[in-house]
Amino acid sequence: MKKNVISLIAAAALLLAGLTACKAKTPQDLASEALSLDLSAGSVVSSYDTHSGNGDGTSCIVLSFQDDSVLEQIHASDAWHPLPVDQTTQVLVYGFSKETGDASWQIGPFLTDDSGNPLVPEVQNGYYVLLDRQAEDGKAPGSDILDRGSFNFTFGLYDTDTDTLYCCELDT
Repeated sequence: MKKNVISLIAAAALLLAGLTACKAKTPQDLASEALSLDLSAGSVVSSYDTHSGNGDGTSCIVLSFQDDSVLEQIHASDAWHPLPVDQTTQVLVYGFSKETGDASWQIGPFLTDDSGNPLVPEVQNGYYVLLDRQAEDGKAPGSDILDRGSFNFTFGLYDTDTDTLYCCELDT
């Protein structure tokens, strides 16, 4: 009898653990994990995701905050940098075009919606982070990101004027 009770309790515990593990993650959870910040106090402004079953796609979560408490976390992190973005990030997020005589060319942006529009507005005041999830050992993250045949990166942008955070990922 004791064995049956113990077996029943163990089965119930496993079932409860399984149900807890299956809980869907909120946009705040996803952005928190991607940027290593506590974003649980954010209100979802928008959430865009085209990731398919094979993992390829683009996502962008926009969170609004009532105060600048996230800024304290950003200041405590060595990964975040003050705006303006560097040249690589400029190409990936906003694109870059150049006119040379009779010719012109453009590269990027890569973080776009289905219509090719940039997912992140240009912000004047704030901080950004570019996390290269495809960096090779021995190379600086992002050093050759534009020369690759595929992209796997996370971009975070915090607008200090509006207390708005953008968390975007591109996987190709």
